[in-house]
Amino acid sequence: MANSSSSPPSRGWAAPVLGAVLALVGLALAYGGVQLALLGGSWFYLLAGIASLVSGGLLFKRKALGAQLFLLVVLATVLWALAEVGTSFWGLVPRLAPMLVLGLLAAVVLRTLRASRIALPVAGLQALALVAGAAALFTPHGSIENTAHKGTAIVNDMPAVKDATSDANSWKHYGRDADSTRFAPFDQINAKNVNQLEVAWTYRTGAQTGGGNEDQNTPIQVGDSVYLCTPQNKVIALNAETGAEKWVFDPKAQENKWWSRCRGVAYYEVPKVQDAAGARPAGKCDARIITTDKQGRLWALDAKSGEVCEGFGDTGKGYSDLSTGMGPYQDFYYMPTSQPLVAGDRVVIGGWVWDGKKTNQPSGVVRAYSLKDGTLDWAWDLGNAATTKLPADGESYTAGTPNFWSHGAYDAKLGLIYLPLGNATPDFWGAHRTEAMNKYSTSVVALNADTGREAWHFQSLRMDTWDYDNGTPPTLVDVPDGQGGSAPGLVLATKTHQLFLLDRATGKPLADVQERAAPQDVMTGDAPAAATQPWSVGMPQVANLQLREKDMWGATLFDQLYCRIKFKQLHYEGPYTKLTEKMTLIYPGYYGGFNWGGHTYDKRTGMLIVNDMVMPQIGFLHPQQGAAEKLAELKNNDITHASWATHLQEGTPYQALRGAFNSFLGLPCHQPSWGNLTAIDMNTKSIAWQVPLGTVEDSKLEGVRFGLPVPVGMPSLSGPFSTAGGLTFFAGSQDYYLRAFDSASGKELWKSRLPVGAQATPMTYLSPESGRQFVVVSAGGARMTADRGDYVIAYALKK
Repeated sequence: MANSSSSPPSRGWAAPVLGAVLALVGLALAYGGVQLALLGGSWFYLLAGIASLVSGGLLFKRKALGAQLFLLVVLATVLWALAEVGTSFWGLVPRLAPMLVLGLLAAVVLRTLRASRIALPVAGLQALALVAGAAALFTPHGSIENTAHKGTAIVNDMPAVKDATSDANSWKHYGRDADSTRFAPFDQINAKNVNQLEVAWTYRTGAQTGGGNEDQNTPIQVGDSVYLCTPQNKVIALNAETGAEKWVFDPKAQENKWWSRCRGVAYYEVPKVQDAAGARPAGKCDARIITTDKQGRLWALDAKSGEVCEGFGDTGKGYSDLSTGMGPYQDFYYMPTSQPLVAGDRVVIGGWVWDGKKTNQPSGVVRAYSLKDGTLDWAWDLGNAATTKLPADGESYTAGTPNFWSHGAYDAKLGLIYLPLGNATPDFWGAHRTEAMNKYSTSVVALNADTGREAWHFQSLRMDTWDYDNGTPPTLVDVPDGQGGSAPGLVLATKTHQLFLLDRATGKPLADVQERAAPQDVMTGDAPAAATQPWSVGMPQVANLQLREKDMWGATLFDQLYCRIKFKQLHYEGPYTKLTEKMTLIYPGYYGGFNWGGHTYDKRTGMLIVNDMVMPQIGFLHPQQGAAEKLAELKNNDITHASWATHLQEGTPYQALRGAFNSFLGLPCHQPSWGNLTAIDMNTKSIAWQVPLGTVEDSKLEGVRFGLPVPVGMPSLSGPFSTAGGLTFFAGSQDYYLRAFDSASGKELWKSRLPVGAQATPMTYLSPESGRQFVVVSAGGARMTADRGDYVIAYALKK
């Protein structure tokens, strides 16, 4: 009997075809590998490319040695991948999947070329690995399990609210309460029955969404009414039980197709007065809905009818004019977009300022207006402490100062309001900035609610030229003080992916903050970089804050190689690398980290639950002259779907051109997860659990919807809320679902398909009519998906 060495070679086509494929693969890997090696990167791709090229040549000649050599390449790839990323599933996928497919074919071809006893077992082993990997695509990876049962003990005994007529049954603030905890003390819906939730009612607002119109509204609820707003600033009242429309108010604000948001309206009750007959009967505008619009108007509406409250405001028309004192500015360069902050008998107003347009954009002044008559109570002009109300005649509030554009918090006992501040305008250049701009940029400030004077401020980032403005609402928490009591704390989450825990009475850190050296390379003429930056080392990091070459990713070995080359070509010295004329990596990225959505704090257990995103960008500074042409060139020639755009930065020498950090397939260049839901036990200041948040089911690549629920963890907007029923609800992922998670473990317990995605924080309440607990979410379309809608959807258990 002839042995395998004397078997005649196969004359079929399989070996030459596979040889040609391996030769092409080898050429691609070797070509990219040379570039990567010359940049100081990994040599693996070059060596694997050469070996694959040789294997392909031998197989083309029907030499069994070619298949054997490539199987050694596959083995070497496995060993290299494990050395680089260990057992990280998403790290192994692009490194191993293509090689295993080719290795499987090589083993089969080896069998046809030579009666090798190992060919079929090797083919079977690779096939098994591929099948197991394909199945594992639908399983979450990179999770942290709560094996130590952190944050599950009740540390603050709070009986659940069951009476729907109780004063505790209301959602009046963006964060439900003035503490901005987004914790609802209801347990009617709980871990045992949440899977029985069903749609109770659906309301269509008729609002235009899409383009610059995005529905990010969290409704509020008081009594038997739910109040919401549309991106066009219409205010709508609904029946809390049925969703039936009660009234609509349209301020007829000027259309703005570039940027329209309304994240919520506020509620206020005028204090009852006593007379000889007792309390005055409730009348028109005793209960008020407070709202703003994109034309800078502050309105008070009767909560029952939606009619404008006559006599409110400084115009005699039922509103206060927020443009007063701002000086001249272009339309929509200043406008409130977030829910007004009610603090006692005052409403505190900031405003969104159009990012990156010019140096002297409208002021970041913070103002408080009386909720009784709408008159200006105080102003905090951070560039001019002498201005406490209106500026002097002929003057205006200080232009270009950091602004309060998101949501705040209020501690009535301390008499302090807490506001996250943005960075000075424009975002990516700092040479023109004043001392006050640099002092308050990207900070959180505590103001006296009665006077508007500063109590303290804490700066989370110095000399911010990355658009890392603080937009996340601070959450007020009480944390153990180590002496058997508790300390009044405040959690500030930042775009830089850090969580700062501060004493809300003094602003001093309650968890260690460390100063670390920061990169110093800046453009000639720009302001010097800060020598150090604060790092919150006493609180856990929920994401990796330092990217490395091996963190680069792709759907295949080839786009991963592309991303590794791209990474090595970028100007990147770690976190806080300044933009220069070189193409620069911006990480964590100006979307965050943590953005305006905020977090939820379970007051019973001390569990803080946050959603984050991991979205690095790339960008560079270009002289004003020729910047438009350069932008057009990038848009026309970039194959990575980087969505190039510019910050014009009028008044500075440079525009900032920036885009996404993507592979040539249009996928992010860094390894998943790209967004997580994380629980932090504030009793121990440690992570209790973490899960990837969202799937690629509704995402598109080259216009084609993935359609597969692969839980890579996606970027998310909006925030979660938690309940006494042990649940955390979230809806702002890139797939079209409202989800409920077990607050103790992070396990997904329920999800419901939405007609379109959402980028709004859901809320909950007990209906006074039936006593049922409802969960309500606005679904107008997720940020990075094409589908848009105008839905407000309520869920409840069956009657």
